[in-house]
Amino acid sequence: QVQLVESGGGLVQPGSSLRLSCVGSGSSLDDYSIGWFRQAPGQEREGAGCISSGDSAGTTFYPNSVKGRFTISRDNAKNTVYLQMNSLKPEDTAIYYCAADKRSCHRADFTYWGQGTQVTVSS
Repeated sequence: QVQLVESGGGLVQPGSSLRLSCVGSGSSLDDYSIGWFRQAPGQEREGAGCISSGDSAGTTFYPNSVKGRFTISRDNAKNTVYLQMNSLKPEDTAIYYCAADKRSCHRADFTYWGQGTQVTVSS
């Protein structure tokens, strides 16, 4: 199994940038598709992007709400996956989670989850 820990959240102004980290332990994250999800107050959890593993390694997917602003990348030497968030908007405010699964990105039932990190975008 793999354990995941998110970090990098905080309070930022609209238009600013933030980079979240998802650090794995117990297993190599390059064996897993890694999804980023977010949950705003009073709303259901939604996907914020995913990076694939296996035959589709390196392929990324983003919902329209973040496409062009968010980028997912891997640093395998650090066993870390990043979510670079640019041009942040108040509606990006949420708790952000990373999740891992050995299957594809196109699913909601990721097996392993981190504890979440709070991102607040406000002036």
